Amino acid sequence: MITRRTALRAGVAAGSIVGTGGMLLPVVNAAGTGTAGAAAGAAELDPVGIAKFTQKMPLPPVLTPYLNTGTTSYYRMTLKEATKEIVPGIRTPLRTFNGSFPGPVIKAESGRRVVIKQTNSLAVPTSIHLHGAHVPQDSDGAPMDLIAAGGGTKTYTYPNTQPHANLWFHDHAHHMESENVYRGLTGTYILTDDIERRLRLPSGQYDVPIALRDARFLENGELIYQMGDFMKRNVIMANGKAWPYFEVAARKYRFRLTNTSNQRFFDLHLADNSELVQIGTDGGLLPAPHRTETVLISPGERADVVIDFSRYPVGTVIELRNKEIPPYEPADAVSKVIQFRVTRTAADHSVVPDRLRTLPALGPASVNREFDMKMDEQPGGTGAYINGKTYDMDRIDTEIAYGATEIWTVTNSNKLAPHNFHMHLVQFRVLERNGKPVTSGPETGLKDTVPLKPGETVKVQATFDGYRGTYVYHCHLFDHGAMGMMANMRIS
Repeated sequence: MITRRTALRAGVAAGSIVGTGGMLLPVVNAAGTGTAGAAAGAAELDPVGIAKFTQKMPLPPVLTPYLNTGTTSYYRMTLKEATKEIVPGIRTPLRTFNGSFPGPVIKAESGRRVVIKQTNSLAVPTSIHLHGAHVPQDSDGAPMDLIAAGGGTKTYTYPNTQPHANLWFHDHAHHMESENVYRGLTGTYILTDDIERRLRLPSGQYDVPIALRDARFLENGELIYQMGDFMKRNVIMANGKAWPYFEVAARKYRFRLTNTSNQRFFDLHLADNSELVQIGTDGGLLPAPHRTETVLISPGERADVVIDFSRYPVGTVIELRNKEIPPYEPADAVSKVIQFRVTRTAADHSVVPDRLRTLPALGPASVNREFDMKMDEQPGGTGAYINGKTYDMDRIDTEIAYGATEIWTVTNSNKLAPHNFHMHLVQFRVLERNGKPVTSGPETGLKDTVPLKPGETVKVQATFDGYRGTYVYHCHLFDHGAMGMMANMRIS
């Protein structure tokens, strides 16, 4: 069994405190856990010296089901090693779904079931979690519900009874999830419905999924993985390429952004600070568009954003950038994300209406609970906790009555480290942030992951129905979850 001791033996040891993307995190030193070449003293690739915006951003492949019935679409995926060019001219070994990096896209419809058989040909165990999905316990991808290495299989059933949502899937094998995701085990799952289809939002080739993340490399292209070394992961990727460009027409585009980083927060803006229109978040469309200059997404969160390139003449080059770069990171590297090149004109009949959807009214809550997230910040500390406890697969931390509506108050009691909070099974509504009601902006939609800066408190409301069973809630900064910042809830 994979245990917390496994991770600690791997060298997780808290040290000093530094920050990422404007957020602060404890440094952990995982010497001996990372790349063999790194341990042997091989040279590390300098991100500043990598040529920027020379690679075209690819689109992730859309999977086709091998069988469709009247109610169900059936897929097969194989988890396997693959080698891809991420940095120009260099090949990188990865762990992938179907040999694809970025991972594949599944397009699903509300009310139509999806069944996926996953075969794990990797040398490590895995557990595939469909992040943000309302699914039965046996298809949730629980941390200890493992697919054996070397050919093990598991079939996951996704009923898709929830409304449209921007979901994603990734490994969740406890103490392995951090490295498996870092090495490539992510993919996109777009769930749509009639509510979304009736709107004339940008569609087809103008509806583009983008997975954002960071990484660290040796000069030979090999990834360096060490838990908590986020301050050295200074190569920024979009759809599996380091600092790519993307050619666009002078019209509106819809970008479905997913932060697949282990720990990096992205605070995105266009170089000219022109308008971004956020139309959706984790659980689908917002009630109304949020017009802004910046979009913040923490690890695991999604942001559905429309950019209107018709304001730029053909020939314009404009960058999507990352704000608030800590002083220890190379600004010439981590401030850059994607370069958009306006190369042509195109007809545009899409619109972003003033109203996108109507969310049901919040009902009364019968239970109020409080949760404290904290990790050791002192030198030598190794723990990460929810309500003072590290994760134990055999312990039920929260008993919930089936059908109950509850309000959870979640606090990050660290002074320096950020966290975020992710619940399996349910989408929730954010009621308050730091005691102030949430009445506008991206947190007015359905959420499953919410960021908490040091000292922050959020209050969320969820209804626990549809399925009974044991599910987890945790920090979605993968290294924090792997260190124990996770707990079990049982709905019965």
